[in-house]
Amino acid sequence: MLFESGVLLCGLDEAGRGPLAGPVCAAAVILSRKDTAREFPLAILNDSKKMAPTARESAMDIVLREAYAWGIGWASATEIDEINILKASLLAMKRAFEFMLGESQKHGSGPLAISNIRAIVDGLYAPDIQVPCQPMVKADNTVPEVMAASILAKTARDRLMEYYGIFYPLYGYEKHKGYPTKAHREAILRFGPSPIQRKSFKVKA
Repeated sequence: MLFESGVLLCGLDEAGRGPLAGPVCAAAVILSRKDTAREFPLAILNDSKKMAPTARESAMDIVLREAYAWGIGWASATEIDEINILKASLLAMKRAFEFMLGESQKHGSGPLAISNIRAIVDGLYAPDIQVPCQPMVKADNTVPEVMAASILAKTARDRLMEYYGIFYPLYGYEKHKGYPTKAHREAILRFGPSPIQRKSFKVKA
């Protein structure tokens, strides 16, 4: 076991480290309390990158409805340029965790007890949060709580980029979500950077 029994396990993950535009998004998820009879339907979970969009959207709805607690956090393109993408990703995770703590009080469950929470984050680095946090490579493929966080972060960011596609139609954000596809790179070189461009990221023809 990664942590002692009787704790609330929180999964943390991010989406959007590689794009040339838009924010990075992170999520924090606690699926269930171990002292309740209600179990989360784990079969709907997977690494978000391995799921079809429709399956991911369906899983997101279930996580939002059935998870014990969840939160989403962001770091903007400007913040990414100012502090770098790694630090921005960790900042988004910190914000997601803090949002989760705050929102838990609004849903009638009362504040989460920090002393009972432990966290696992996908990757090599852990965000600066108030509880013990263990980084783990490939956690988004093995730890259900991290899989759920991966799904929330990915779907939330994709939806935001589709929204940006309406306001900046020249860039096709609704299609590539800001990732460095050929069409996206050509649009940047032709029309210049959009207002959500990560200016610290190099654009190659």
